[in-house]
Amino acid sequence: MDQDELHMNVRDDNVSEETKKLISSLQTDKDSKGKICKYQGCWYYYNTLQGVINFQKHFQPEDTDIVLASFPKSGTTWLKALSIALLERSKHDDPLTHPFLSDNPHGIVPFFEIDMYLKSSTPDLTKFSTSSPRLFSTHMPLHTVKEGLKGSPCKIVYLCRNAKDSLISRWYFRGKYQNKEVTRSILESMFESFCSGACFYGPIWDHALSYWRGSLENPNHVLFMRYEELKTEPCPQLKRLAEFLGCPFTKEEEDGGLVDKILDLCSLGNLSGLEVNKTGKNWMNMDYSNFFRKGEVGDWKNYLTPEMEKKLDMIIEDKLKGSGLRF
Repeated sequence: MDQDELHMNVRDDNVSEETKKLISSLQTDKDSKGKICKYQGCWYYYNTLQGVINFQKHFQPEDTDIVLASFPKSGTTWLKALSIALLERSKHDDPLTHPFLSDNPHGIVPFFEIDMYLKSSTPDLTKFSTSSPRLFSTHMPLHTVKEGLKGSPCKIVYLCRNAKDSLISRWYFRGKYQNKEVTRSILESMFESFCSGACFYGPIWDHALSYWRGSLENPNHVLFMRYEELKTEPCPQLKRLAEFLGCPFTKEEEDGGLVDKILDLCSLGNLSGLEVNKTGKNWMNMDYSNFFRKGEVGDWKNYLTPEMEKKLDMIIEDKLKGSGLRF
């Protein structure tokens, strides 16, 4: 069962009476999987919304915290691995001894709303007490995250990916955890929800815009990165990430080839081949292997019809008009 499935199959006792009352006042709809509600401009399954609210009310940020943000299926695993490798390199002489050799990046860097605060309104954060900075992740839009950060100057990194590739990745992801064939009918249903914006964490254009505008307003607080640039220009993008996180590469590290070593360590081929990612499972009993597929740019061309491409492109162009953002 994946994150989507977990949050769709909600028992009433998972959601507080206060949240049920809130949901009754919110706009509701159905995406391709189940009932969703719109909170602060973003669509959630009811259980996920409880995690969001728990985070906003109870999280106590530290100024040195780092939050890794993304829309689902936009390179989240890769961003987590790169960030871990960058920050851990000061603790290890050899980058090949990094902790994700024994745990998946999602096990090391938990999600606020679909991990920590989904399970409890007051999760135990003591395991983070020995690390500074603390690393967390989220799929929430920026304005919702900031409410939980309570004015903290902590750093936020957002990874943006082409919407069509994100959609295809989500389609395959669902097929993996359900052990079912990925069918055209499922894709078409997901496509319609995606285009309407009424899908889990949608609309994708509003999601990306929240972080885009945040990065323009305060570039020292929010870093906006693109999946496609990480693929085509990995070295300069990794150095850009390191600078933002406050751990820039030294000349000695660059001369020693550490940039390439970290990129190799965090590559799809290497991570997917690690034993922990071939046989391990997360706390929801979902195989870690589900998080690794192709990682290609433009794979959507193999699945979307020209009509589907044109429709989604026109919607996104209209929604992003005047913002300066393209994806």
